[in-house]
Amino acid sequence: MSPIVLSIVATIAAYLVGSLSFAVIVSRVMGLNDPRTYGSKNPGATNVLRSGSKAAAVLTLLLDAVKGWLPVMLVRWFGAPYGLEEGTIAAVGLAAFLGHLWPVFFRFEGGKGVATAAGVLMGISGWLGLATLATWLIIAVFFRYSSLASLIAAVFAPFFYVLGGGVAWHADARIGVAIAIMAGLLVWRHKENILRLMAGKESKLGAKKKG
Repeated sequence: MSPIVLSIVATIAAYLVGSLSFAVIVSRVMGLNDPRTYGSKNPGATNVLRSGSKAAAVLTLLLDAVKGWLPVMLVRWFGAPYGLEEGTIAAVGLAAFLGHLWPVFFRFEGGKGVATAAGVLMGISGWLGLATLATWLIIAVFFRYSSLASLIAAVFAPFFYVLGGGVAWHADARIGVAIAIMAGLLVWRHKENILRLMAGKESKLGAKKKG
């Protein structure tokens, strides 16, 4: 089988893995309500936390990150002998992320993709993932807005990749483009949060919603 065909197969497989909406799956397994029916109706770890189950939220967060990390790592571990390298890494990472946003198994109703994107970045480079995570933590600690932290981390991720190329990792234009596309989609998926931030109505981390 040619490298092109294998790359296409790997990309489709990554999309299918990304389409596993763990917010919904974990909630069903643990006997919780479907996260698409309450709160922000976003099938992600933050909304699962509103169910009152921290364990379910943490498990969702980890599994959503793993489904972005694993396809990238499989190509890195086993792809080279079959001609699957940076181009395929970019494709599978983006495909897993798109699967989370528009999951074929869940009527294309997906989450915002923060955890899955973080997993993809960690797969591309541990240092890149840590730099982006550190950015998220710094903004979250100082401003206490999870959405703002996610937005700023998303915007900085492509710049981190470009700046770190040739120093901490080998930069590739195709991977850079994939990261930029993910960043753009993350910002777009947070459009309602942006409006609330501008209006001063966004909920802060740890703050209880008014009844």
